[in-house]
Amino acid sequence: MAPLLKILKNSETSDGMMEKVVIYINFIIAPKFHVHHYDLLILGVKNAVMQTLNLLARILDPNRKKKSKFYDGPVNGFKKEVDALRGDDNPTESTRKVYEMPDSKTNTRQDVLAFDVVARLVDMLKHPSLELQRKVASVLEFVVISESIMDTIISANIESSLLAIFQQVELNELESDAESQQTEIHAIQVEEVGLAISAASRLLTKLLDLEQFRRAINSAHFTKLLHKILKSNIPLRYKDWVAACLVKIDSLYGPISILEFENPIDMEVTLYEKIPRLIEQIRSAFSLEAQEAAVVELNRIISEGMVDATRTVASEGGIFPLVELIEGGSEKAVEAALSILYNLSMDSENHAAIIAAGAVPALRRIILSERSQWKRALHLLRNLPT
Repeated sequence: MAPLLKILKNSETSDGMMEKVVIYINFIIAPKFHVHHYDLLILGVKNAVMQTLNLLARILDPNRKKKSKFYDGPVNGFKKEVDALRGDDNPTESTRKVYEMPDSKTNTRQDVLAFDVVARLVDMLKHPSLELQRKVASVLEFVVISESIMDTIISANIESSLLAIFQQVELNELESDAESQQTEIHAIQVEEVGLAISAASRLLTKLLDLEQFRRAINSAHFTKLLHKILKSNIPLRYKDWVAACLVKIDSLYGPISILEFENPIDMEVTLYEKIPRLIEQIRSAFSLEAQEAAVVELNRIISEGMVDATRTVASEGGIFPLVELIEGGSEKAVEAALSILYNLSMDSENHAAIIAAGAVPALRRIILSERSQWKRALHLLRNLPT
């Protein structure tokens, strides 16, 4: 650890070397490790390191924890289905055994918690390398475990470092016009920004558990930036921790009125995170049960009359999967989908999309077959210009 920390504190260290050093430190201070992962790191081969990072990411990924502590995520086991297809099931016996680090690991953590090391890590959060930002945030997430380190963290001005990361979305969108947003380079940049912001949001969520940190920050600044991120074009999968963090700030500090928006935080999270996620679940769920749970939950949100909820469903491309669902979903799912589509049909701007999705022949088949939902289908059909 000593030579790694020496390299870390050297301001002349190259970006590439700095990233590798942060990877190794992150690996050493991680709570648990697999022995064969350590062997791969010793090889020092780039491909081996990347394989190790991928494995470690799956082991240590905070997203594996229950995010429902802060907000309602995908419903009815959808996440479990996706994880299973990605290979995130329980490991086999040959790889299940996990070894604890020796007692010297305690000393290693203390080395990392030294003021100059923490100050250097906090300062590195402002580095222009998005990859480095993400890895440094992960290291800090592991070491920020108690009030004892808060003086060091606050003295190093971690608030400004986190704000600098969150402001990247604002700058990224200002610098890109409609044409450049379609380029491959911009897509990669948005992906990298999303990864960095997700890591920073996890770190901020953990810091908010500590009262000393909560007293030292301006929560309005974070609320304003996180709200903009929630509405930004970063991929939906990176908004999980942004939404969780926003809800946690709201629960700790109460609603904050900001010039750009007056709606409560839970409404913003529903419009820009929950509804898009439910639509994605309806579109790509691998079981009728998961689809049904998502459309029923979406119908509950719409039925409560939340402002702009139906507009969000339409803008997020929810009409086509809803029309598909009324032909191939369960009875309960069909009923909920018809109810949502009926609410959408109350706005004439949605008529063209509903018709283009093939709703008219699907509704006629439901009516002619006299299925239990035929009256709902008839009311919807009468709303459309056919």
